[in-house]
Amino acid sequence: MKKISRHNKKMRFTYIKCAMCASALAILFFPQWTKFEKDGNNMFTIRLDGTEVGVVASEEEADLYLARARRELAEEADGIVLAECDVELQGEEVLFGKVDDEEDVINGMIATLSQNERETLQQAYTIKINEYTVNVSSTEEVLQLLQASIDKYDTEHKYQVSLAQDTTRELNVLTAKVESLEEKIEEEEETPLFPEAGVYTTISEMFEEVEPAVEKDFEDYELGLIDIKFGDEVEVVEAYLREDELTSIDAAIEEVTKDKEKNKIYEVVSGDTLGGIASSNNLTLEELIEMNDTIEDEFSTIRVGDELIVTVPEPELSVERQEENYYEEDYEAEVIYVDNDEWYTNQTKVLQEPSAGHRNVVAIVSYRNNTEVDREIIKEEIVLEAVPKIVERGTKIPPTYIKPISGGRLSSGFGRRSAPTRGASTYHKGVDWATPVGTAVMASCSGTVVKAGWGSGYGYVVYINHPDGRQTRYGHLSKVLVSVGQTVSQGDKIALSGNTGVSSGPHVHFEILINGTQVNPFDYLN
Repeated sequence: MKKISRHNKKMRFTYIKCAMCASALAILFFPQWTKFEKDGNNMFTIRLDGTEVGVVASEEEADLYLARARRELAEEADGIVLAECDVELQGEEVLFGKVDDEEDVINGMIATLSQNERETLQQAYTIKINEYTVNVSSTEEVLQLLQASIDKYDTEHKYQVSLAQDTTRELNVLTAKVESLEEKIEEEEETPLFPEAGVYTTISEMFEEVEPAVEKDFEDYELGLIDIKFGDEVEVVEAYLREDELTSIDAAIEEVTKDKEKNKIYEVVSGDTLGGIASSNNLTLEELIEMNDTIEDEFSTIRVGDELIVTVPEPELSVERQEENYYEEDYEAEVIYVDNDEWYTNQTKVLQEPSAGHRNVVAIVSYRNNTEVDREIIKEEIVLEAVPKIVERGTKIPPTYIKPISGGRLSSGFGRRSAPTRGASTYHKGVDWATPVGTAVMASCSGTVVKAGWGSGYGYVVYINHPDGRQTRYGHLSKVLVSVGQTVSQGDKIALSGNTGVSSGPHVHFEILINGTQVNPFDYLN
């Protein structure tokens, strides 16, 4: 075994000392080497979607680098960039370890995020009109769209749309309002440089109060559009959207201002008919019946206050406006009624026939889109006085009519039919209910019995005259329980059903006559 010389020992000691000094200097002057710490993981490998992008000294550094990478990626685009990725940090505790340069790590992150970049979101504005929404790219396009809805009716461009903060909402929501340019200019011109104060204000107010109102002549009216506003609530909200979610301004204007068929509720008023309602709403009678489950056919009864579904042409954004119009027209005077307490309300008599007059008119006409909803005459000049129609009418409530039996099966309605048996009429002047012989027959309405007994083809029959001038008849009875001249009340038992006269089976025949002519009983029964 060779002996180690003193010189060799000295050289080895010097080498070890130099190595330790070099390591210490590296730790002090090269930050990519981490210092030893005893509190756990002190070096972290970052992976984005499984791809290693660098090594850092702490989790905080990893978060800061990723945030900077996202920011730099977004700065290269015009909006918000969505680039999703899975971030994985693998930590380890080391005595010495090399970390990567910050720029190298961030560039690696950007490269990986760019591969996962899904879309760029750009600033936009969503316009909400009831349940309808449309997205445009700027507030200028919002105003352009809303102004187009107004300009459709404001051909002289008297009104302008503006946006204002909706103070009733917690979120940043804008709402639209329509302003008169003329009034805005007048307000600016009338605002005094030195406003009145004290006694001068009181004197001005006194003169305004005593100044007499002067009636306008026709030429004093400024005819045309006098007010306009949106008929639907408009909300505008800032949003960040993909480019393919935006609508071009021309297409948006087309969508919002073009008339479309929409279902609306129509409330039936006095004098309405199904055919009239259909016609006034540009529908066929068949279309109106198909849209409303409550209407079975063209003969279905409608009453004042009933609600029917109709379609009307309306744009997505409705506009309400008022116009001051001058016109000349023939007009009818209001009907004058003379009440007669001795007559029933269904009794009337014309005392004077009307004739039309002629007048010149200024009226404020209100519209919703192109549909007139109200008309107020504010000035008129009568050229020829109209003669009113004078009608005498009753005030007493007329008696009611009820079905003369309980139960029974409707076996023959009113009107044309095939003769059910030899000798029977092919035009049925009443209605029949099939019912067993002996069923109680009741007076449909109070009145006086004018016939009770055999009535040829009717078999045993009862006729009753009623206070409103009508008459009811009950035929094919098995037994009559009243006599001529007897007064009966509604619901009194007057006979028993049968199968007498020209009859095809046990039933009750029932008629209502007005002025001696049979009418359909179903039009009068309660």
